[in-house]
Amino acid sequence: MHAPKREAPEPGSLESLWQDAGQSVSLIPGTSDYSPGDVRISFLVVDPRGQVVSTPRARVWVAHSLRTKPFAQAVAALEPIGVPGVSTGADAKTIYVAHVRISTPGRYELVARPLGGKARIAALGDLVVNARSASPAVGARAYPSRTPTLASTGGRTATLTTRIPPDRALLRTSIAGALAAHQPFVVTFATPRYCESRICGPVVDVVDHVRKQYAHTAVRFIHVEIYKHNNPSEGRNHWVQQWRLPGEPWTFLVGRDGRIKAKFQGSVSTRELGDAVRRLLL
Repeated sequence: MHAPKREAPEPGSLESLWQDAGQSVSLIPGTSDYSPGDVRISFLVVDPRGQVVSTPRARVWVAHSLRTKPFAQAVAALEPIGVPGVSTGADAKTIYVAHVRISTPGRYELVARPLGGKARIAALGDLVVNARSASPAVGARAYPSRTPTLASTGGRTATLTTRIPPDRALLRTSIAGALAAHQPFVVTFATPRYCESRICGPVVDVVDHVRKQYAHTAVRFIHVEIYKHNNPSEGRNHWVQQWRLPGEPWTFLVGRDGRIKAKFQGSVSTRELGDAVRRLLL
């Protein structure tokens, strides 16, 4: 008995863009909490041999389904994970980041095709855009969490951070303190030692690197760990629960008015974060 012949994809459809590449693979997402508006998507493309593709750019298309034509497209830039020469531990060294405009909630399909590589390859993934994001929305007021600091713990860094060496400069200000002083700040909720994802990356290194770039400004930089007593077996800590964070890491930019100006799920590069600080907090 012969298997039914598969129909050729409709010309111009998302399926045709995926299949025409020659090598079709699945996309590995680095972000998942999407809501209507400017949607930041990060992802890896892994070739059939298991190697991460690292060409400088990738073309991205988004459609309502495989059989429909894309309604949005963008070019994803390859961003470093962590700080080159400083960060260790991340499985991947780079990740693609793209921004697409999606105006309504729904389930979409996405195809990414790296540009300039020796082999033509395309990756397929799902994109679920909810009416509201699970994490605090841009424009919302930041929750005044009384996060621990060096002063409140008597300088015991082991209770404040799992980073080695400790990121002491990120442990001096609490979220509540920055809000009360009307100081703009960057806060990252991350656990360097117990990172859950192969691409969540050493975000604390990135935040500390950008802190040094803006040391002469009023912007404060804060690191908050994820687990109670820095122990994954005890579950998420009080501050992560207050901010209603799905997964980790998360990095937020908060203005003098106490409102969230931008947020980054997962890995964020020093370029992305530094540009956002300059545009939104200075």
